[in-house]
Amino acid sequence: MDWDNARIFLAIYRAGTLRGAAATLDIDQATVGRRLAAMEKALNAKLFLRTPGGYVATPAGELAIGAAEQMEAAANRLQREMQGIDNRLSGAIRVATSDTMAAHFVIDAMRRLHERHPDIRIVLSASTQLSSLTRREADLAIRTVRPADPDLISRHLVRRTLGLYATRGYLERHGMPAPGTALHGHDIVIYQASVAPRHGDKLCGESVAKARVAMEVNTGLMLHEAVKAGLGIGELATHMADQMPELVRIWPEREQHYDVYLVMHTDLNRTARVRAAADAILESFSSQ
Repeated sequence: MDWDNARIFLAIYRAGTLRGAAATLDIDQATVGRRLAAMEKALNAKLFLRTPGGYVATPAGELAIGAAEQMEAAANRLQREMQGIDNRLSGAIRVATSDTMAAHFVIDAMRRLHERHPDIRIVLSASTQLSSLTRREADLAIRTVRPADPDLISRHLVRRTLGLYATRGYLERHGMPAPGTALHGHDIVIYQASVAPRHGDKLCGESVAKARVAMEVNTGLMLHEAVKAGLGIGELATHMADQMPELVRIWPEREQHYDVYLVMHTDLNRTARVRAAADAILESFSSQ
């Protein structure tokens, strides 16, 4: 199995469909199907079962995964090492963060980067899912989780505060909640469990056992928009919510904290365009 076939095999395994693998690799679906058929023929083994739920690895496929992932790790390591000696202030830089941090900090940093180095092409991904820097899904990430991987280096950017907010109109209709009542009689807007499991139990330390969930969202911007629309009480970043005149902070003494980190792979730390992007991000955060 050569690496080009191995990466197609891994993409199918991870996506579960030919279409998903094609989208990941930016090639057409027919090519993925042909390459899989050729690979199975060359190995004389069935690698996937076609099921209604997608492509599921056979025992032979499961056996091939380890070898394919080793090839992937070696290819990615080679690419990172080559990038690590790249002194050009041009080419693509992949930046991953959440939509709220992108809107309020990272876009400004990327503006600074573009003004200084217009030949650097910025590929920005905003998601609550953590991108893999090891698999080169991103070169830089701005995260609220400090990485444990020894191959990643991180720089603490800032500590932020979360508080409870609702619109004036909502509070006129429902009244101010009383501490210790588990938000009885109130509507709340929370993250989906896959994003923030604790929202199903507490907001800023207050139980939500007696509250009614009006909406579950999967991004920070949608959380802010839902609270601003008057759907209910939400836990929002104070540095953003305090700038919204339609919102009222509930129980200012109640707060949660979170930290923000800039993360990159050690192999890319000396790449010129990665360093330039990191410097712009650090400058943008320090100016807030």
